[in-house]
Amino acid sequence: MILGTIFLSMGMVATAQTMKDVLGKYFLIGTAVSTANIDSKDPRVKQAIVDNFNAIVAENCMKGEAIHPEENRYYWDEADRIVKFAEDNHMTITGHCLIWHSQPPKWMFTDKEGSPVSREVLIDRMYHHITDVVKRYKGKVKGWDVINEAFEDDGSYRKTPYYNIIGPEYFELAFRFAHAADPDAELYYNDYSMAKPAKREAVCKLVRDLKAKGCRIDAVGMQSHNGTNYPDLADYEKTIDALSACGVKVMMTELDLNMLPNPKRFGGAEVSQHFQYDKSFNPYVKGLTRQAQKMFNERYLAFFKIYKKHAEQISRVTLWGLSDGDSWLNGWPIPGRTNYSLLIDRQYKLKPIVKDIIKLFEQ
Repeated sequence: MILGTIFLSMGMVATAQTMKDVLGKYFLIGTAVSTANIDSKDPRVKQAIVDNFNAIVAENCMKGEAIHPEENRYYWDEADRIVKFAEDNHMTITGHCLIWHSQPPKWMFTDKEGSPVSREVLIDRMYHHITDVVKRYKGKVKGWDVINEAFEDDGSYRKTPYYNIIGPEYFELAFRFAHAADPDAELYYNDYSMAKPAKREAVCKLVRDLKAKGCRIDAVGMQSHNGTNYPDLADYEKTIDALSACGVKVMMTELDLNMLPNPKRFGGAEVSQHFQYDKSFNPYVKGLTRQAQKMFNERYLAFFKIYKKHAEQISRVTLWGLSDGDSWLNGWPIPGRTNYSLLIDRQYKLKPIVKDIIKLFEQ
């Protein structure tokens, strides 16, 4: 076991309590995985997943560009393997994600001549994509991130091809299509920077509008790509309360902690950001300093104190990546850096702060 064993005075051996044992009594505790993780020949990798988590989500292979590379062809292999891994290890799996402007099926928005398709054509394509993917995993996937990152930080609609061609009605259509494909599956909206008041209100309005139209929506994902100085913890809590007041559960869907400085912009998770490598933005190649490690521990503990306080409103907390070496933050928004954003290190060992997090939930 990752946490090792405790040798009792009577000579017996007891297994230490893990996150899934303790935090799992309050909400699902999960991690994002890749096929490289589940196919790894290194036994530490699988052990880190199954010992510590009771839920997984596919980091990339269920996104549109990966699972639906051509209009009349799906690539199911990697997603199937991750779903089977979850089933074999008695883990809950979430589907991520059905509609996202950033990694969509590349053919989705244009015709054979490269011109934008009509509203009717895009609705039809969206319908078939959602229906085919959701039906494939009906009864296996607990819930779906139906739409991902559809609002700007100021609360305005992100002008995605879905919005530009269909209009704001695409929200309702996507949720209706997903529900029809699997009436028992939970349905979610997912976004970053949810502690920002304007985005919070926009998403709350979306939830209220969908519910008023009779659409199913079970939870909102607060991605929680956090940093050492963002988000403001009070605003973060306000968002949990505001979403809960709308009648949905709250999920921390992509939790990590960016320990590295970034140029120009701070916070968020806009994947299009890209900057050239500069060693001044990569200060911890040989490991975190004592001060940085203290900040890491304090910030993670602060967030989990919030999750404990609001446990009745939260249905899942998912870390975005298995280990520091797997984290997307090593390459975003500056490639080639060494980040320390997760609770499991590059040797697939739990970091010491995990013991404090577990103690917090045992109290």
